[in-house]
Formats: sequence, structure tokens, C-alpha cells
Amino acid sequence: MRHTGSSYPRIPTQSVSLDSESDWGTLKRLFPYLWEYKWRVLAALSFMVGAKLANVGVPLLLKDLIDSMTPQPTVADAVLVVPVALLMAYGLLRLSVSAFTELRELVFAEATQGAARKIALQTFEHLHQLSLRFHLERQTGGMSRDIERGVRGIESLIAYSLYSIVPTLIEVVLVLTILGVKFDKWYAIITLAALASYIYFTVTVTEWRTQFRKQVNEFDSSAHTRAIDSLLNYETVKYFGNEAFEAKRYDVNLDKLRKARIKAQNSLSALNIGQQVIIAVALVGMLWRATQGVVDGRMTLGDLVMINAFMIQLYIPLNFLGVIYREIKQSLTDLERMFDLLEKEREVADVLAAKPLQLQQPPEVRFDNVFFAYEPDRPILHGISLTIPAGKTVAVVGPSGSGKSTLARLLFRFYDVQQGGIYIDGLEIRQLTQDSVRAAIGIVPQDTVLFNDTVYYNIAYGNTQASKAQVEEAARAARIHGFIASTPQGYETMVGERGLKLSGGEKQRVAIARTLLKNPAILIFDEATSALDSTNERAIQAELRDAAHNKTTLVIAHRLSTVVDAHEIVVMDAGRVIERGTHQQLLAADGRYAHMWSLQQSQEEDPA
Repeated sequence: MRHTGSSYPRIPTQSVSLDSESDWGTLKRLFPYLWEYKWRVLAALSFMVGAKLANVGVPLLLKDLIDSMTPQPTVADAVLVVPVALLMAYGLLRLSVSAFTELRELVFAEATQGAARKIALQTFEHLHQLSLRFHLERQTGGMSRDIERGVRGIESLIAYSLYSIVPTLIEVVLVLTILGVKFDKWYAIITLAALASYIYFTVTVTEWRTQFRKQVNEFDSSAHTRAIDSLLNYETVKYFGNEAFEAKRYDVNLDKLRKARIKAQNSLSALNIGQQVIIAVALVGMLWRATQGVVDGRMTLGDLVMINAFMIQLYIPLNFLGVIYREIKQSLTDLERMFDLLEKEREVADVLAAKPLQLQQPPEVRFDNVFFAYEPDRPILHGISLTIPAGKTVAVVGPSGSGKSTLARLLFRFYDVQQGGIYIDGLEIRQLTQDSVRAAIGIVPQDTVLFNDTVYYNIAYGNTQASKAQVEEAARAARIHGFIASTPQGYETMVGERGLKLSGGEKQRVAIARTLLKNPAILIFDEATSALDSTNERAIQAELRDAAHNKTTLVIAHRLSTVVDAHEIVVMDAGRVIERGTHQQLLAADGRYAHMWSLQQSQEEDPA
């Protein structure tokens, strides 16, 4: 039974809160990843300061260059000679700005990419450790988008903050100091007032624009999720001729995305216009005062050029402050969303004293008075008790929804039981490590899902260390080697998304082959031959019996003909055991099993 709901909250697809406390919290979580490269961080900061010192030095040298070229009134016939030393220094400063900037990026690239890689890897590993409940509730397209944006957010956050915001602040401090020392205080006051007005206006408008950016992200994720979900279910769409319906659903999301992007662009235009007005007023005020100073003789022409150059150097990066601020906020949001995934608590986790399961021989598996519910108000299992003796086969049969497949999920510890316990060789599985328990179990599921890779990869997935000969041997045992060999590319044949290029029977035989290759101590066959025709089913049943020899095996079946040789057959209904015994004992009891057997036999004799 698939679980479709729970009390566990879903992670929203829309943007989370953008408050300052949340932003600082995200930065604090990111800092340890960057500080692993502390020497690179310190070196990058040093290069950044060097680049800004060189950048501020350019207007100062430009002033000296202009002043040295201004004819002196006392020497009217003096030959105008450009100072070679000043030109050389000017060129070196310009080169230093670029050199320090590139060195900063070169040194810090390893830290940026290293942090992004580590966080993405940890998130990926953590997602695999989360419970089945979490993954059944998640939309894969949206979750993959969260990870993609989070990784990109790290790069953007570092690029915009370290390469734009911090250098600009350093340059502002240097310029204000120079203006205040070399000229009167009003130059610094005008510059500071313009910067404060500019930043206040930019931050205020950008915060207002955030709602449109949030809508863009929400609708972008929604459209992406719709598209992925539809394409993954291509066959279902075709079965019901719903291409137009899917296109319409996708277009609804695209239209919402279009409108949100238009609003975002219009608000950006308003932001840019306001910024240019503030910059223009400040430039006019500064140059007017400097021009008056030149006319009055208090300042040189070089001073005027220097002030203009300072203003241009300051306001060019400020032109992008709105974009930078928005991108930093968005990067923090995207990164926080990925951190939220990383910090999502595991529903099923190993206890601190968990021990690895070590098996020297086939174990006994016991379900002891197991109660389980996916939701508190919807119980699935009611005090199930059954024992699979070491090296024996026990079959569980019953109608759909009786809880048969839930037994397999609980044994794998995809969920933990609410009451009772499951034991392997007398050890409760919650006291064992999950990895060791799952390593000891192999399953052939009813719904086989394959990777979009080669046939060889999908079979070898059962044991990634297996040799080619072992893979082929497993394929022969699963009666699929002949089919694979007959294809043009053999074992290198691609199976397509979720194995859709293969038939149901071929997919199931691949699943059988990879489980045989794993060679576990405990086997679970969950309707392992349900997609096979009668001929192949009978042939593979013999192979499965051989594979189950001397292994502890749980068989979940609808077709009773596949379980007649089981050591014990357990009949379930509505989460309870209603009958148990061997095939002959159950037929003699003339109960539910006997009725099911009689019904299936009559259907096989008269398929019409």
C-alpha cells in the first residue's frame, strides 16, 4: 500500500522567510564550509584589498598627471612634457587592479567550488537517508530544482558579496577619507548623503520587489515540476490521449510565470530610474562645487578630474546594487532551502549503540505482534506475528490492501513499527545498523523501476563489484541473457527512463537478475513473476526456488500456484493473519485460502 499523506510537514516550494535573522543564520551555516579553505579566504581578501588600493590610486595619479601637463603661468614658453614616470605608474596601477582581481578569483575559486560540492554532496546523501514517507510526499522535479538553485546560490552569494559588496565598501571608505582630508568636508558629506540615499532607496524598493521574485520562483518550480511529472508519465498520458490536457496544465503555469516576470521587470525599471536620479543629482552637486573651486583658484584642474573619476568609480558598481542586493537575497533564500533539506530530520535513524548485522548462515526472521500505521487514524497491521525459519520459505497471500507489501517495507526499515518488533536471528532490527540490515536482504519488487542506463548497469547494480561473467551468469539464471544477447548492443542496450524501453516481463527479469547477483541471506519476492507469461513464469519459478535454497525467503503473492511449495503459507486480510499452514493443510481447512485457490484454478481453466 502506498502512503499518500502524513502528519509530517512538507517543505514548501515557495520562498521561505527573507528576514535578517534567517539570512544571518544561513550565512553562519555556510561559513564553516568556506573556513575549511581559510588560507585561500585570507589570501583572496588580501588581493581584494590590494585591488581596491590600486583602484583608488588611479584617480590620484591621474590628478598628478593632469596637473603636470598644465602650463605654468610663470613659464609661458615652457615645453609641455608628459612625465614618463607618472605614465608608467598610471599604467602599472591599472594593471594591478586587474591582476589583483584575477588573483583573488583564482585563489578563491577552489573554496567556492569546494564548498558548493561538499554541501551538494551532503544534501544528496542526506536525501537518500530520509524515510520513504518523505520521498513519497516530495515532488522530485521541485526538489532537484531546490538543490540546483542552492548550489548556484553558493556561487552567486560569494561572487556578489566578496567580489562586489565588500570591495565597494572598502572603496567608499577610502574615497571618503581622501575627500575629507584633501578638500573640505562638504565633498565627503555630499558623497555620503548620496550613498545613503542610494542604498536606502535600493534596499527599500528591492524588498518591495521581492514578492515578485518569490512569485517567479514559485511558478518556475511549479512549471518545472509539472513538466517533469508529465514526461515521466509519458505512457499514461498517451494511454488516455491527454496530451492537450497536459499542455494546457503546463501553459497555465507558464502564463503565471510570464505575468510574474513582467511585474518583476517593471519594478526593476522603476528601481533603475530612481537610482539614476540620485546619482545624477550627486554628480552635479560634486562637480559644481569642484568647478567653483577651480575658478576660485582653490583647486587645480587635476583635482576636478580626480573627483569626477572617484565618483564614476563609486557609482558604476552602485548601478548594480539593486541587482546585487536582490541576487544576494535570492541566493540566501535558495541556500536556506537547500540547508532545510540537509537538516530535515530522519524519521528512521540508527540508534547510537546500533551494531552491524553479522550473519554466518541463513537467519531466522520473526515478526512479533507488529502494529503499524502510515497515519495514526489509518492502521495497516494489527498484531502480526509470523516466523520465517532459517533457510526456509514463508509465503504471505491475501487480497490487495491487506498489508502484505508493508511487511517487506518494515523489514527493510523504510518505516519503524509503532508496536511490537521485527527480529533477525533474535536481534531487533532497530538495534542494528540500517546499512547492514539492507545489505543482508534482497528484493524483487512488484513494480520494477530501472535506471536510465544500460542493461548491464541495471543488473550489476545488485553488486557493483561483480565481474562481467558474474553479471551474465545472473542474467542466465533470470532467463534474460538470450534476449540481451539478441539485441544489437547487447548488455550496452539503454533501457530508457524508468526502463520504459523494456516490456514488463523483461524489466522484472532484470530485477530478478540483479537480486540474484546480490546473493543476500534473506530474499523477498514481492509478486516477482507477476509480469511474466505462464511459460517464463514456470521456468523462472524453478530458478527462484534454486535461488531461495538455503536462504530465508519471504514470498508475497497473489497467484497461489507460485507458493504451493512454501514451508508455511500465511493468509492475511485487513492487516490480520486469518489462516496459516502448508498448502495441503489450508486446502483441507476449506477456509479463505481454499476458496481463493478454487477461484484461481477455475479462472485458469476457463480464461474467457
